[in-house]
Amino acid sequence: MNNNSHLNSSGQPRTIDKVMAGIAKRRRSEKIFRALGITAIVVSILFLGIFFTTIIRTGLPAFRQTHIALVVYLDPEQIDPDNLAAADYQGFLKAALREEFPHVTGRREKRALYKLVSGGAGIKLHKKVAADPGLIGTTQTFWLPTDDEIDLLMKGQVTPITKESSRGIGSVVEKENGWMVLSSANDFTSILTRVKQKQEKELQAQRAELPGIERRLAKASENEKERLARDLERQQERVEALQIKAETPGGEARLTPDLPSFFVRINDGLIKVQTVANTYLKGTAVWPLASTADAAAGQWGIETFITPEDDRRVKDDTVIWAQRLMAHGKLEKRFNTTFFTAGDSREPEQAGIWGAMRGSFFTLLVALLLSFPIGVAAAVYLEEFAPKNRWTDLIEVNINNLAAVPSIVFGLLGLAIYINFFGLPRSVPLVGGLVLTLMTLPTIIIAGRASLKSVPPSIREAALGVGASKMQMISHHVLPLAMPGMLTGTIIGMAQALGETAPLLMIGMVAFIVDIPNGFLDPATVLPVQIYLWADSPERAFTERTSAAIIVLLGFLILMNGLAVVLRKKFERRW
Repeated sequence: MNNNSHLNSSGQPRTIDKVMAGIAKRRRSEKIFRALGITAIVVSILFLGIFFTTIIRTGLPAFRQTHIALVVYLDPEQIDPDNLAAADYQGFLKAALREEFPHVTGRREKRALYKLVSGGAGIKLHKKVAADPGLIGTTQTFWLPTDDEIDLLMKGQVTPITKESSRGIGSVVEKENGWMVLSSANDFTSILTRVKQKQEKELQAQRAELPGIERRLAKASENEKERLARDLERQQERVEALQIKAETPGGEARLTPDLPSFFVRINDGLIKVQTVANTYLKGTAVWPLASTADAAAGQWGIETFITPEDDRRVKDDTVIWAQRLMAHGKLEKRFNTTFFTAGDSREPEQAGIWGAMRGSFFTLLVALLLSFPIGVAAAVYLEEFAPKNRWTDLIEVNINNLAAVPSIVFGLLGLAIYINFFGLPRSVPLVGGLVLTLMTLPTIIIAGRASLKSVPPSIREAALGVGASKMQMISHHVLPLAMPGMLTGTIIGMAQALGETAPLLMIGMVAFIVDIPNGFLDPATVLPVQIYLWADSPERAFTERTSAAIIVLLGFLILMNGLAVVLRKKFERRW
């Protein structure tokens, strides 16, 4: 067999072999390109899925708000029927909380108790009384919103809570400065182990500081040696004391605020642990005990708030009060109507998006009423009437360039022209609509011209052939056929405008607006700016409301883009 069969008579590779090699190389390149394309699509879908999952998981809890049931006596001596707004409705709620928790007597504890209910609950109570003055002088149960921290607690965002059943018989002994709980089994070993582990970590941290003090002592001057020697001696004493505590297998151990909070639930009462050993503990009653009788195994137990009290804003007493209310059916999560009916607020539980949605509506209405007719007219003129010369070419280039200009530039332009030159007020939908008009006009003009170009020349020729004027030809034949594409471009432009933030920040629509706007000249903000404001707020409850507002905004954007697709499919014509 000839090993050189792939060579021609000149000793060069045959043409067919070159062609086959080229085809194989092209196919390999196509496979690689296809694989890269599929990979890009998969990665894009993956990141999009992560984005939507994160936003939805974070935002869905905001659509439900925790409410508290309070039995309120509307004292007629404190309510003037002719001036209902002058009554202290928040005071009525405080009295109801004191009736619900009569054992809370300290001033500081009462202040914490009053924070169970939202600061705006008094306003809601006032509205209920104003709607039905017959409530005055009666005792009624009202469901009112809780404080945002209680809402987070009910949604499991403050601290995980674990419960552990007992193995031995529990005995309760009242002491002069608290209570002692004894167990016939080692029920408190788990608490003691946690304390010992914390002591071991603290011991290691204190030991780690010794070498540094010793090095500084070795290099110190005579004046500093005495002071560093005392520091070293004190540090060694601390290490020895911690070592004794950590290495002692039993004995008492005192809990520190940086540890989880431990409680013993016994005889319908609750004792907060302060000192613990294997078979007993000492603490104070944060909820009164019904009796001091012994409790059988399994009928009492240990409850743990995992997050240390120092690391959370909701303190132990407040968590316990919320648990009691929940056990009696006086705390529940309901649909958060406030989120959709209220304006902005400094308090997360009182904040809503209705004001921002109204502002977005007025702003987009101004932008639509101005940009659509101007954009369509400009597209018709440039495509049907304008002569082809360098001036129209310059206009076309500028329109295409304006479509790529960053949106904040339009905000600066609006600030300079509408506010500084014409003197229009800041933070109003009229100015916002004018700025968004400048931004969306290039998009509408480009889409309009593309739609006009898609109409076949035969339509124009037929209209002119039957005696129609050029204006009649455009208005009666070309424009109706191009209108679906124009509407699609307009909707896409409006969807883009709905999501814009930067240009509106420049004209002052970032202001904190509580009132709901009722017109084009009322101070307002828009939904994207509202999201920006909430994202910058320090309160944790605004995190879920930010995501919820993003869900609403994405819903509008998807709806508007879906409408554009439907219009295109419905009115699309194939020539």
